[in-house]
Amino acid sequence: MKGYLGEFEELVLLTISMLGDTAYGVAIKEALEQKANRRITVGSLHSTITRLEEKGLLSSTMGEATAVRGGRKKRYFQLTADARQVLQQVKALRDDLWRSSELGFEQS
Repeated sequence: MKGYLGEFEELVLLTISMLGDTAYGVAIKEALEQKANRRITVGSLHSTITRLEEKGLLSSTMGEATAVRGGRKKRYFQLTADARQVLQQVKALRDDLWRSSELGFEQS
């Protein structure tokens, strides 16, 4: 695996993957808060996104300016090929650990 991936980083990547073409800051924050049932600060999300970009796991593009945002552009995020590979490795590791644990939960 290419470097360490923290739990929150994994959740952010998975949320961006889930949102697809609509993955920008506010949408990521709202979807993650809803799915994880926990409060997310803008600062923690921003620093995590920056770190994921530095790791080469995210890329971004700027959308068009909108009147709703006072003429500001939205920054949309996409997973890189490396992110997809890292997420598959993390999932395989977690699945293996769950199967090997004394809890022995079966996958349905």
